[in-house]
Amino acid sequence: MELGELLAIFGPGVAGAVFGTGWWFWVDAVVCSSVKVPFVHYLPGIFASLAGLMFNCVGKDDLDYSPYDEGEWRLKLWLFIAYVVSFVSLAASVGLLVQDAVVKSGPSAWTGVAGVLQCVFVLISGLIYWISHSE
Repeated sequence: MELGELLAIFGPGVAGAVFGTGWWFWVDAVVCSSVKVPFVHYLPGIFASLAGLMFNCVGKDDLDYSPYDEGEWRLKLWLFIAYVVSFVSLAASVGLLVQDAVVKSGPSAWTGVAGVLQCVFVLISGLIYWISHSE
């Protein structure tokens, strides 16, 4: 079997496992937290999941990389917005990690670390699925 066939077979399963691992980090941090975690701490993971969904709405074969063709500008704009949402969610999770490390009355630093890990794993899972699913 070639690498492309193996990726098409096992890629979605690996992507799902990576996605589940990211959310498992977050659920573990919320359950083990000694204080109530504010809703704003949930938002980076939710938006990272939304960005992964946005990535997977566009197939690789739908894109034309010709600089002279203006037909797929909507798809390219959609992917640009997905990239912006993913990077903003990652930046927000890092900001919340710094906030959790500085403020002693809020959630523990583990909650911030878990939020960053959640965003990273969710975004990696979207990339794995997009690579393996679009043939």
